[in-house]
Amino acid sequence: MATTPTTSTLDNAPGAAQTSPLVMRILGACALAHLVNDLIQAVLPSIYPMLKASYGLTFTQVGLITLTFQVTASLLQPWIGFYTDRHPKPLLLPAGMVCTLIGIMLLSTVGSFPMILLASALIGIGSSTFHPETSRVARLASGGRFGLAQSTFQVGGNTGSAFGPLLAAAIVIPYGQGHVAWFGLVAVFAVALLYAISRWYRGHLNQFKARAGQRASHGLSKGRVKAALVVLALLVFSKYFYMASFTSYFTFYLIEKFDLSVASSQLHLFLFLGAVAAGTFFGGPIGDKIGRKAVIWFSILGSAPFTLMLPYVDLFWTSVLSVVIGFILASAFSAIVVYAQELVPGNVGMIAGVFFGLMFGFGGIGAALLGHLADIHGIEYVYWLCSFLPLFGILTILLPSTKKV
Repeated sequence: MATTPTTSTLDNAPGAAQTSPLVMRILGACALAHLVNDLIQAVLPSIYPMLKASYGLTFTQVGLITLTFQVTASLLQPWIGFYTDRHPKPLLLPAGMVCTLIGIMLLSTVGSFPMILLASALIGIGSSTFHPETSRVARLASGGRFGLAQSTFQVGGNTGSAFGPLLAAAIVIPYGQGHVAWFGLVAVFAVALLYAISRWYRGHLNQFKARAGQRASHGLSKGRVKAALVVLALLVFSKYFYMASFTSYFTFYLIEKFDLSVASSQLHLFLFLGAVAAGTFFGGPIGDKIGRKAVIWFSILGSAPFTLMLPYVDLFWTSVLSVVIGFILASAFSAIVVYAQELVPGNVGMIAGVFFGLMFGFGGIGAALLGHLADIHGIEYVYWLCSFLPLFGILTILLPSTKKV
């Protein structure tokens, strides 16, 4: 019976030290596709101030836009991952991006709040097909260095999320909603790229099917595995509720508290998202070396002192702390996903779908709830309340040692 590489044996795995140029090319292509996918998705929250002003939206309605996108992105992902673990569908990769293309083109032309929700839903559906399948391809091309592969894949998305606000500030904010259509050209490129990735994936399906037959070798009971997955879900909850306060409302916070312009606030958001990309990149490879649990400890609980300070500092220290928080907090996600995949081997797509789904779902619910709280109590209250969320990191103590999984 095949065994799953453990954290302690990963560095000695046959493919860990040497990966072929072809594998690295595929990892790079997956990261680039993720960059484009998340860049397009980042356009939506980046133009929230413009949409709020143009359509007279409340913070609650802004939160509902995020909720619509995040829910459609989250609900489908685990089911797509579960199905494709057993019946791989390489062509889902370009097909999902076509859905995103339709959504972004619709967003450039809509003239009402319900149509904005429809465009957001289509972009979310495209995301729900993208993440489980591309995450699986990245793991398949990893050469055994699963943390490195997941981080490489994920940092592409974080980089796209970081550049999305900058491009929106340069292309959309000065010229109007119709210029969102320019991002359709990027989506067309992504369709072609994902089609090329799907061809490589189709040619390596036998290798995938062999790995899908692996069974757990960590010796943990089913109950212990389920409990660990619940803890991981709670950690994702704390991370992405907090992240929602930044991705959806950081610009509003800066504008209200420090009287910044929309363009200046977008630059501060870019710094935060750039730090998130950097933290994501380092989290996976470090997890391969020292263990996933250590990375999770540092990432969630380690950010707490800085989040607790943030509501009380001036603009300069707000910028500094936002970068520190983004870097530390982001390092956890790759470690969490790979940790969960090692707990439940043979279900790579389903686990990726579940945790990407939780990421989008918690982010969406968080955005809607925090928007409602901002309407009632003000945006500064939201950042005070969210500052306590990283304290959930103490739950990491309940996870089994990664040296055993």
